[in-house]
Formats: sequence, structure tokens, C-alpha cells
Amino acid sequence: MKTIRFPIVKFVVSLGAAITGCFFLVYLLDVWFDGVMATFLYNNFVGVNYYYTETGEMYTTEYIVLSRVYWALLILLLILVCGILFTLFLVSYRQRKKQETATILEAGKLIQYLTQHPDTAVDQLPMQYAEITAQMVSLNASMERQKRLLQEEAQRKSDLITYLAHDLKTPLTSVIGYLSLLEEVPQLPEEQKEKYTKIALDKALRLERLINEFFDITRYNLHEMVLETQTFDLCYLLRQLVEEFYPLMQQKGCFIQLQIPESLPIQGDPDKLARVFQNLLKNAASYSYPNSPILLTAMEQGDSIRLTVENQGKTIPPYRLESIFEKFFRLDESRSTDSGGAGLGLAIAREIVTLHSGSIEATSQQEHTVFTVILPKKQG
Repeated sequence: MKTIRFPIVKFVVSLGAAITGCFFLVYLLDVWFDGVMATFLYNNFVGVNYYYTETGEMYTTEYIVLSRVYWALLILLLILVCGILFTLFLVSYRQRKKQETATILEAGKLIQYLTQHPDTAVDQLPMQYAEITAQMVSLNASMERQKRLLQEEAQRKSDLITYLAHDLKTPLTSVIGYLSLLEEVPQLPEEQKEKYTKIALDKALRLERLINEFFDITRYNLHEMVLETQTFDLCYLLRQLVEEFYPLMQQKGCFIQLQIPESLPIQGDPDKLARVFQNLLKNAASYSYPNSPILLTAMEQGDSIRLTVENQGKTIPPYRLESIFEKFFRLDESRSTDSGGAGLGLAIAREIVTLHSGSIEATSQQEHTVFTVILPKKQG
């Protein structure tokens, strides 16, 4: 009741002061200007009748002109009502401003308290702030979780760069050693030369893979992806990728089985979508059992296209499956560069799919891992 009564009292006091001020102003005007107000009222609201006697003498009678008084009172009433409304508006506006300022200050104190005491905020703050307290606690927890993920990502990146820098020395040393041996001992048997040449080539290729991983890390951090959308046949793209991956699959002892229709028109960036499936197929080849199939399927699903890449390999634990799309995350704990790269392939794939307004997820059970990609047929 206090919050209601207080503005009413202020309004009544303000109105009384305004009316008193008006009367006082009228009085001052009448005094300062030698009865100008009295003269004005007499000239406008008093009428005069003139009479003549039989002797020709004139006399007068005065009377109040009621019609003029009526309109004057009506105008005054309108002015008064407008004044009341204006005064009420000013009072309410000022009161609202004070409440808004108080609310902002109180919210600032509340946020500061929640930031400094996130664990005890729910129990310590008043019940009327329960909803905003819960939201702030949730936001604070989300920010802490995001901070922790960024720290883990930075640590994984730092560890990966350290490992790669260390691993670069071994193949480089081998390449230099075998090439130096071939140069210093030219009379080596042909079989031994071929053996040393092959070893040097293998080490050089390994060195190239490591350097490419460094480039992947740099490009991912500095390059902002922009889609160049066009309409193309997704099935034609998948067939091309299967042909390109044939040598790698032969090397890994795997083979790709295609289950796709004749044609699947789609709007998107063909180069970037090709990279998505390149990364998925590389990942499948790296973690597949030898001589096992990799199943690549595509089908229409309403206004979308559903694609899956399935391979047979070790089941991925659920706790690791949740982190599989994070940057610099690698399933291979031994950090062997032969299985898994810089841990960017799946993260880049997710980013590209997200830019296409699609989704990507992974499931793994009973030694079967399936990556599912959903893409809309049309963009925008």
C-alpha cells in the first residue's frame, strides 16, 4: 500500500501547489499592472443596461453575462484537467525513472554478487530474485564450461604442436642419413640402393604429412570459411571421391561400398562438401579393421538429404564420442601420425556442415561407427 499511497500524496501536494501558484500569479499580475485583471474580468463578464428617465436623465444597471461565464468556466475546467493530467504524467514519469534506476543498480549488485558467489547465490538471495538468480547461475556455469573447453582445446593444440615438432626430427634425420649414405658410398649394390631409396622416400612422405598437419592447424585458425553456393549432383561428387580414395583404401586394406541413387541435386558449396566427405572417409580408413568395408550411403529424406559413412573398427566409448568433433581432439592416444592427423578433420567437417544449415553426428556400438550427415536440398 505504501508504494501506491506515496505517488498519490505527491500528486495531491503538487496539484495544490500548482493551483495556489496560479492564484498567486493572478494576484501579482493584478497588483503590478494596476488592476489589469479586474479590468479584464469586468470588460468581459459584466454587462451594462442604459435607462433614461422622463426628464432625460440616464442611469445604468450592471449584470453578469452568464453565457460568457459558462464558457470561461468550461475553458478553465479543460485547462485544469490538462494540468492535472500533465502533473500526473510528470509525477509518474519521474517515479518510473527512479524505479528503473533503482532496478538497474539492484541488478548490477545482483550480477556482481552472483559472479563473486555463484555457489551460494541461490540460497542467499531473496525469493523474488529466484528466477533471475537461476538464469544467472546457469549462464555462469555455461561460461565456466566454455572457458574450460577453450583451455582444454588450447592445451590439446599446444601438446599437438609439441609432438609434431618432435616427430619432425625423426623422419628428417632418416632422410638425411640414407641420402648421405647413398652419396658417400656410390658402389653400394643395387638392391641395397633401392632399399635405402625406398626408406628415404617413405620418411620424406611421412615428413610431408607432418608438415601438412601444421598447415591445417594454421589454416583453421586464420581462414574464415565462406560458402560459394551452386546447384550440383551430390552423387557424382561421391563417385569421384570413391575413385580418388582407391589407392589409399588399397594401402589401408579397406574398400568402399556405395549405396546411392543415380542422382541427388543439391544446393551448396561442392568444394567444401567434398572436404567433409574426404575427412570422413580418411577417418574411417584410419580406424577400420583391415580388409573391412566402408559403407557410404545417400538418400532423400523429405526436404533434406541423409548421408552416412559406416566403418568396422574399435567401438568408440561414449565419453570420447562426445568430444570427437572438438578441435585438436584425436582418438589415437598414442599420437601416431599414421592413424589420425592434427585432430581437425572432424571439427572442420562439422563447421562446413553447420554453414550449410545441416547437422552431423556420430554413433558407435558393437564395433561399428556411423557418421550421419543431414543436408538441406536448398540453401536459405
